[in-house]
Amino acid sequence: MNNDPQRPPLYLLALLGQGIQGSLSPQLYEQEARRQGLRCAYQLLDFTQRGWADDRLPEVLDSLALLGFTGCNITHPFKQQVIPWLDELSPQASAIGAVNTVLFQNGKRIGHNTDCDGFITHFSQGLAGENIHRVVQVGAGGAGYAVAYGLLAHGVDHLMLYDRDPARSHNLQQQLARHFGEQRISVTENVAGALADSDGLVQATPIGMTGHPGMPVDIDWLQPRHWLADVIYVPRETELVKKARAKGCRAIVGDGMVVHQAALAFQLYTGHAPDTASMSQVFQQAG
Repeated sequence: MNNDPQRPPLYLLALLGQGIQGSLSPQLYEQEARRQGLRCAYQLLDFTQRGWADDRLPEVLDSLALLGFTGCNITHPFKQQVIPWLDELSPQASAIGAVNTVLFQNGKRIGHNTDCDGFITHFSQGLAGENIHRVVQVGAGGAGYAVAYGLLAHGVDHLMLYDRDPARSHNLQQQLARHFGEQRISVTENVAGALADSDGLVQATPIGMTGHPGMPVDIDWLQPRHWLADVIYVPRETELVKKARAKGCRAIVGDGMVVHQAALAFQLYTGHAPDTASMSQVFQQAG
């Protein structure tokens, strides 16, 4: 942040990830800052668009710190890759094992995770009253870590994990077991069978988002009694969500998670409490 006694503070922020040109983060942060009389400049640093290799991540972090950035948001595929290049982790980010927000503060890089609380706030509002005894989650990447941690902290009795890479599922299971015990988490290779004995499905893979077409699960595995929480927000309604709703499933998409995690990150960056309703309105209008 640059301090100028004649002008409001300037917060320099960025999003680091791949294929992020559809992100609405610049509008969310810049308009909320403007509403509060602050100044914010938010850049999308898309490794795909710029032709940057993944191993340039530490170099990019160095550059942002040297340029006086307040911090940066981290998205796919860097939420775990970024951790070795940070000086500290918040207790929640350490417990989750993934980072989506980095603060450059007093010469240090401090990693936080606002995905977890952002998801659970959205989940609690959008799927209030649904049973959460047994839940299936597909996807054990960076977002999957935060979502799984949030589900168990929120009271899910048993979480069944699936990832196309079984090693990732087992790694997430081990991370979660440290905090919630082994009895509450299992790994499955049979999603159809797991769903037959579950209340709902959490979709935490990139499959279905713009640029990643397809269906992460067979729609025939879902029944009207199931609920669905999809973390994707571009497009607003994935093929999976459309078909699940057509079958009578109650479903939420990733828009609320994005807004709530951004609101939490905004407060970390600026120290100012955001108006989440205003940020949600900006998101809906910009999308």
